[in-house]
Amino acid sequence: MLESYPENSKPVLVVGSVAFDNIKTPTAETGTILGGSATYGSIASSYFSATQLVGVVGNDFGEEYIDRFRSHSIDLTGLQIDNSGKTFFWAGVYGENFETRETLETQLNVFENFDPVLPSSYLETPYVMLGNIHPQLLHRVLDQMTSRSFIAADTMNLWIDISRDALLSLLPRLDLFVLNDDEAVMLTEEQNLILAGEKLLMMGPQSVLIKKGSHGALLFHPDGYFTFPAYPVTNLQDPTGAGDSFLGAFMGYLASIDKSDFADLKKAVVYGTVTASITVEAFSCDSLEKTSRQTIETRFQELLTYVSLT
Repeated sequence: MLESYPENSKPVLVVGSVAFDNIKTPTAETGTILGGSATYGSIASSYFSATQLVGVVGNDFGEEYIDRFRSHSIDLTGLQIDNSGKTFFWAGVYGENFETRETLETQLNVFENFDPVLPSSYLETPYVMLGNIHPQLLHRVLDQMTSRSFIAADTMNLWIDISRDALLSLLPRLDLFVLNDDEAVMLTEEQNLILAGEKLLMMGPQSVLIKKGSHGALLFHPDGYFTFPAYPVTNLQDPTGAGDSFLGAFMGYLASIDKSDFADLKKAVVYGTVTASITVEAFSCDSLEKTSRQTIETRFQELLTYVSLT
């Protein structure tokens, strides 16, 4: 991690889940490990800019887990500790190609009653990452903001299925809407991702990012279209949290330069891509936590050479 952030950098607010996971892949099975969208997103963001976290954990979330956030200088003023129950828990298994994932168990626990109340010091944070939690909670966050921010929100197929109206009403409030390729098809009913991206732009967000996993990402913006491949990973261990790490680094980079023009968004895509590639090389946040801004920069330059024609 950088010892200090650029002088003109701004903070990032990350809102989402902090969780415990149990994961089985074709190569290994874990015990209880740290997970959650806000966990991956905040750690990734912290390599670029000061980061604030809003989430909730239960009475089983020990000090050793809190220390993992503190070691990245993440502001935990917004982390709620609910002693009435346990932390959100998810268990899943990946298929042989790591592209398919089956949920084995979900225990909402204290997350079921999560109310994302923002501390007063967070209300004017200029860059906001909203993890893939219920769209109504995301509305609740935005209703509390007191100044104009660059807002990015992720989603998932569950919210498209059961909370479509709340999700659709959120889109015009977003500067960046993030979803994967299957979700883009599901929401737009367009099989062609280019047509899906263009249709999503017409639904209200300022820009749209479609994630394609190991096949890279597509960025749609009024000023143009941008596509970029994934970093070539040869030691894939656990894809969990890759998308959240991508978005956390994406937002952290924008905040570090305090700019969000189309050219800046394209560069942020590359930073998100290489940060996600680090995350998937170990279970949980282990690889992400142990990396450095210098390693991220090295992969950034490597990936640029892989796509250069000179």
